[in-house]
Amino acid sequence: MNIPTLPDLTNPALAARLQHKLDHKTKPLASLGRLEALALQLGLILDTDTPQLTAPQLLVCAGDHGLAARGVSAYPSDVTWQMVQNFLSGGAAVSVLARQHGLALSVVDCGVRHDFAAQPGLLLHKVAPGTADSSAGLAMTAAQCHQAIANGVEIVNNLPGNAVLLGEMGIGNTSAASLILSGLADLPISTCTGAGTGLDAAGVARKVQVLQQVRQQHATVFANAPRQPLALLAAVGGFEIATLVGAILQAAAQRRVVVVDGFITTAAVLVAHALQPLVLQRCVFAHQSGEPGHALMLAHLSQNQAQALRPLLDLGLRLGEGSGAALAWPLLQSACAILAQMASFESAGVAAAL
Repeated sequence: MNIPTLPDLTNPALAARLQHKLDHKTKPLASLGRLEALALQLGLILDTDTPQLTAPQLLVCAGDHGLAARGVSAYPSDVTWQMVQNFLSGGAAVSVLARQHGLALSVVDCGVRHDFAAQPGLLLHKVAPGTADSSAGLAMTAAQCHQAIANGVEIVNNLPGNAVLLGEMGIGNTSAASLILSGLADLPISTCTGAGTGLDAAGVARKVQVLQQVRQQHATVFANAPRQPLALLAAVGGFEIATLVGAILQAAAQRRVVVVDGFITTAAVLVAHALQPLVLQRCVFAHQSGEPGHALMLAHLSQNQAQALRPLLDLGLRLGEGSGAALAWPLLQSACAILAQMASFESAGVAAAL
């Protein structure tokens, strides 16, 4: 399939201009800490020393998982479609946060086991009514996986603005994310697996046992996963994760800011990164998820980076939906405002440091 090519955003001259502006604001040097690093990153993504964020789009991708029938979640699969309806009616956490922060919310039916009526805010891109059970065979065919990725590309192409915030919904998708992490980072599945929707210790143990069976079922795919990430995605992933992969790659190719939520959306970044490593230049990681595998994902992505990836927030969140991305959004706005509106020592007539 046609994977968008990403240019290297490294630009020493622009980086120097941005750093000069930050260093000469009316404050002690580097006193705004990581907000300054965020401002510099946004400037490099948007190719300007006065970055402005326009028409931000919060994209929540939803899909069902055949593996959920194996009892890997504390909730039944019907919760997926019920929560999609909750998003659209404005009652979910991400709906509240999107309204609060002026984010345009779009919910995508990537592969939910339910037929939705057309309604405002809903994008219909159903590949199939849920994936197959990955413990018995491929979760999706190669063609289905490619279609979901292509859907993500198309969705982003049709969205305005220069920033995309990523969210997801799908009962069973923490299992898919754990399997993707295990394959791409070559880690034992037991270290990649957490409570998800709230399993107790016995439930987590059962979940690990099921996921070990999935790994055994697809042993060859896992052995080749770093070299063939799309084969891994098709074997164990979800339609919502594959759609997010396409959305990430296309947003990155268009130099949009990509705000990554938590564990599931970072699993999509893992796949996109395996295809196009430069995607990380465009990614702002919103928060550190309470799901234990998220720290392992960030550590894996930090390899070969000048600095370790550090999410903006650490609030113990593990809801998903894009809730963490929405909560972090004001920090991106503040970073741009500091560059554009904060006075310099010269313009304010304030004496600089000796």
